[in-house]
Amino acid sequence: MVQVRQQIVTNTNGDSKHWNILNASRRYSSPNVTVSQDGTGSFRTIMEAVLAAPNYCQERYVIFVKRGVYREYVNVDAQKWNLAMIGEGMHLTVVSGNRSFSDGWDTYHTATFAVNGQGFVAMNMGFENTAGPSKYQAVALRSSADRSAFYRCKISGYQDSLYAHNNRQFYKKCEITGTVDSVFGRGKAVFQNCLIFARRNDVGKKNVITANGRNSSADVSGFSFQFCHILAHGDLAPSLNMPTYLGRPWGMFSRTIFMKSFMSNVVAPQGWLEWNGSYGLDTLFYAEYRNQGPGSVLGGRVKWPGFHVITNSSMANEFTVAQFIQGHLWLPSTGIPYIGGLVG
Repeated sequence: MVQVRQQIVTNTNGDSKHWNILNASRRYSSPNVTVSQDGTGSFRTIMEAVLAAPNYCQERYVIFVKRGVYREYVNVDAQKWNLAMIGEGMHLTVVSGNRSFSDGWDTYHTATFAVNGQGFVAMNMGFENTAGPSKYQAVALRSSADRSAFYRCKISGYQDSLYAHNNRQFYKKCEITGTVDSVFGRGKAVFQNCLIFARRNDVGKKNVITANGRNSSADVSGFSFQFCHILAHGDLAPSLNMPTYLGRPWGMFSRTIFMKSFMSNVVAPQGWLEWNGSYGLDTLFYAEYRNQGPGSVLGGRVKWPGFHVITNSSMANEFTVAQFIQGHLWLPSTGIPYIGGLVG
């Protein structure tokens, strides 16, 4: 059995360094199965390993995926509980696909990697959809799984890169790259210490980071970004004049908050974008709290009734890991580090 403790894992830039997974949790040191394209593991494909995992597992079932580009579509069914998928690095263990809306797939089924089973954990993995900006909706990762968590993962695509479809989700030290609606869905998700890259979009000439689909005032869902960095991807030169917006209201009661994050000058001064005329502008909840960087200047922000500048720490605290997704009840079992409140 391959021991994860013996692997060299990469940092977020893809450079090798001796950071072993035991620093996150000893529970991952001896995987149940190993996936390797060269035949030295238990399986050659990730989907084979997922299908072989027990249903409704009450304890963590660990799949270690050796480095390589896995050109396959993976679906973790709802009965596959508590799977943990551990790669060798977000740039080294990559699941790659290219399904798109333009090629006849509905958005939901364009996902390269889809998760439905509760308690799913991914570490040191890359998920990508290479369809390109002209193919419209093309999802790299879709999660519908309650208590799903992603640590040091790369989610790369163009339109609709990450479909945070439903339920509680947590993303820590991940890289998310896209053009329009890079993060969308009706999930209840917190993003902490993530790098979010806006990339070149020759089709729409603009980028939007989020499209939250909350559609009623009673809906508890929303997106919260804390200690994140919003940056231009290497293919997005300043001379291209492609403004990036923090979000637009896919749902009438769309809810998205950016807290204590760094916003580069890739972010347009108005900050937020309409979906269709005045749709949702009175009922959405978009907020910013103590952000930094040239793109965080509030003077030119939209004047919609639903946009708020939070100055009260007690209000901001409602969107932290502990309060918004009750992370203190389930994240400790994943071994993923997190900040429960506002201080970090």
